[in-house]
Amino acid sequence: MINQSTICAISTSPGVGAIAIIRLSGENAISIADKIFKSPKKGKVLVEQKANTLHFGQIVFNDETIDEVVVSLYKAPHSFTGENSVEIACHGSVYIQQKILEVLVENGARLALPGEFTQRAFLNGKMDLSQAEAVADVIASSNAAAHKLALSQMRGGFSKEINSLREQLLHFTAMVELELDFAEEEVEFADRTALRELTEKIEQLLRKLKDSFRLGNAIKNGIPVAIVGETNVGKSTLLNALLNEDKAIVSDIHGTTRDVIEDVINIKGNAFRFFDTAGIRDTKDKIETLGIERSYSKLEQATIVLLVVDTENPYPVIQSRIDKIRSKISPEQTLIIVANKIDSGANETIQQLEVLDLTDNEKMVFVAAKQKTNLDELIEFLTGAIDFDLTNQPDVIVTNARHFEILKNAHEAILRVLNGLETGITGDFLAQDIRECLHYLGEITGEISTDEVLGHIFKNFCIGK
Repeated sequence: MINQSTICAISTSPGVGAIAIIRLSGENAISIADKIFKSPKKGKVLVEQKANTLHFGQIVFNDETIDEVVVSLYKAPHSFTGENSVEIACHGSVYIQQKILEVLVENGARLALPGEFTQRAFLNGKMDLSQAEAVADVIASSNAAAHKLALSQMRGGFSKEINSLREQLLHFTAMVELELDFAEEEVEFADRTALRELTEKIEQLLRKLKDSFRLGNAIKNGIPVAIVGETNVGKSTLLNALLNEDKAIVSDIHGTTRDVIEDVINIKGNAFRFFDTAGIRDTKDKIETLGIERSYSKLEQATIVLLVVDTENPYPVIQSRIDKIRSKISPEQTLIIVANKIDSGANETIQQLEVLDLTDNEKMVFVAAKQKTNLDELIEFLTGAIDFDLTNQPDVIVTNARHFEILKNAHEAILRVLNGLETGITGDFLAQDIRECLHYLGEITGEISTDEVLGHIFKNFCIGK
């Protein structure tokens, strides 16, 4: 149910700035603002003004002028929330912001809950649930690719895909369920061949959407890059060189890094989340052993693996380390072998590495991390390892973990439909599996939702949005 009260909140970032925006939404938003707004034009009242207009004046309470402001008016249903809405642009003083909120509450508004403006937009049909969730992603986007994906979803790109799937399935489930009403006549209203073709098409699309989450989640939160290798090969030095700061402690002592050090770097508008791991070696130190276990864990989670090797070591030692890491990563992961210390490495080792056979998902770069030699080439390999051009394609990329879980369930349901068509199960069981797939798809867009799900989604929004 939509709460009919009028809500208010500060929509701009906390703290002092030149300008702050205070929002109101609800049936009485304009009349409440009218109580505290005084225009220089005598007799001017906000409730009589046209929608989508700006008005200069003062906020006055108990004959005290609080600030000069510009008020924006929006009237239902043509507003973000679908309700009467007001935005008050005031000076950014924390005192002024809080004072205006105080007088709004005094005159009948209440403070908004986290995400309540967007929740009202969803409940009033201004956007579906996946679009509402994308609003939070747009706000949180920290790189160009994440922003592009979130903006596409907010505009309804993902919703169109899901709604198209549901509409096609709804037609067939109606036909299958109609057959149940005429079970004794043994008639088929749903063409099983056409249903099989549609089901195969939907299964492929659901699988594609589900599988896109790996890339979407990486773009949203930063492409995970694990820096691995033996002790003292220069992993921490490489991380510091990429970050351009002394994030990790560098020492000649073996086993200096005993835990995973993490940081995010924005490279060419895309976020990369680097994990500097403990050096891999045989050790009896319990703490270092735990760190090495975490190294292998991050290795499995990484999209890109930077294997740092020391060219001062003999080639057979390096070859052994490369083979070991190769055995622990999947074909979907990119392996970049970083041959470090070329300024002091053995020429014979470097020459042997230069002719090392590499697979399609492997690259080799020769660097001197301490001197930042050839880091540009490494950065080119990093950005080339991810097909960021996919974000420019019309295909939808899933970035939301909730959507991913639902798509997995929907995919399993459609696989049961396919299996049922192959084995010739009765229409009632077939209809049940189709309804289940429809239910999951409806959960994404909010056509099927619960208060618990809505509460979980919107509690993570910032107040004022």
